[in-house]
Amino acid sequence: MSVSGKINHFRRGLMRGLTKNIGKPKTERDIILVDKTEIKRVLICRPNGRLGNLLLITPLVQEVEEMFPNCKIDLFVKGGLAPIIFENYPVVNKTIHLPKKPFKNLIEYIKVWISITSEPYDMAINVDQNSSSGRLAVKFSRAKYKFYGDLDGELSEPKNDYDHIAKYPVYNFRIYLTKLGLPKRNKIVESLDLKLNVAEIANGKKILDHIIDPSKRTICLFTYATGAKCFSEEWWESFYSKLKAEYKNYNIIEILPIENVSQIGFQAPTYYSKDIREMGSVLANVDLFIGADSGIMHLASSVQTPTIGLFSVSELKKYEPYDSGSVGIDTKECLQPEYFKIINSILENGKLRVYPRAV
Repeated sequence: MSVSGKINHFRRGLMRGLTKNIGKPKTERDIILVDKTEIKRVLICRPNGRLGNLLLITPLVQEVEEMFPNCKIDLFVKGGLAPIIFENYPVVNKTIHLPKKPFKNLIEYIKVWISITSEPYDMAINVDQNSSSGRLAVKFSRAKYKFYGDLDGELSEPKNDYDHIAKYPVYNFRIYLTKLGLPKRNKIVESLDLKLNVAEIANGKKILDHIIDPSKRTICLFTYATGAKCFSEEWWESFYSKLKAEYKNYNIIEILPIENVSQIGFQAPTYYSKDIREMGSVLANVDLFIGADSGIMHLASSVQTPTIGLFSVSELKKYEPYDSGSVGIDTKECLQPEYFKIINSILENGKLRVYPRAV
C-alpha cells in the first residue's frame, strides 16, 4: 500500500472510531410520524463517487419515493456521476457533491457542509452505517427525523438476502419507520434502476446494431475489474475460447473499461464509451452480460439485462446482481463447465424487455 493509501486508511479508521456512536442512543425514540405527507424534503447521504456504489442506492431512493410520494430528495455524494445516474429520477431535486480531494479543495469542502446545515430537511438518511461522513451529515442536518443507518435491534423476520449492500439499507430503513409508528412493510426490495427512457434504449440498439449481426442474439463480456477482482488474461482467454465454441450462433462482444484494455487481447468486436448512460443503453439491448464484480456489472444489472457476476475476492452475498435472470458465481467453488449450464439456463428463459415510458 502506498504512503497516501496508508494515510487514507488510517484517516478512515480514525473517523469511523470517532463517529460510530453518533445517533446512539437515538434521540427521536418518542417522536411519532403521524402524517407521511409532512415529509417533503429528504436528504440521503452516500458520500461515495464510485459508479457501483451510487447505482446500489437506487433501491433506497425508490423506497423513499414510494413511502413519501410528496417528497423531493437531495443526494449527498462525491464526484460528478450522481447527476448522470439520477437524471431520469424526477424525485431527486439535486445532488450535493463533496470534492474528491477535500484537502485540495478545502473552501468548497467547507461550503458543502455549510449547505447541509442550512437546508430545512424533514428527514435525513445515512445509507452506510460505517460511513463517518454520512453519519456526520445526518447529525449536522436540521432534519426532524434522523436515520443513521443502524439496525436498532434484530430483524423480527431474518431475511436471507439481508447482507446485500443494496438491500440492507432498505430493510434497516423500514424498521426505523416502524419505530416512528408506520406500518410494517414487506414488499420485495426494488432492483437497481438507471431509468433509461425509450429514446436512450433505441439509441443503444442503433449503436449495437453497427457492431453486431442484428439477426443474432448477443452476449456481452466485460473482462476488466479493479485490483484483485480482475481475472487474469489466461483465465479470460480460456473462458472466451470455450464461449465462442459453445455459442457459435451468437454475437459475442466486449465492452471496454475507461482504461481501454482487454483481457482477451481485443479478439472480440468491442464497444467503448465514457458516457455512462450510453453504455447502459447499449447493455440494455444485449441478451446476457458476463463480467467480474465491478461498476459495469452493476450498470448492466441496473438496465435489467440478465447478468452473470464472477466473484473471486468480493463478498458474493453482498454484491451479486439480483434482478430477474441474474446470478453471482463464486469462481473458487464453481468450475467453468458449470458456468455454461447457468448461461444456457438464462438464455433459454430469454430476456423480458419492458421498455419504459418516455421521460
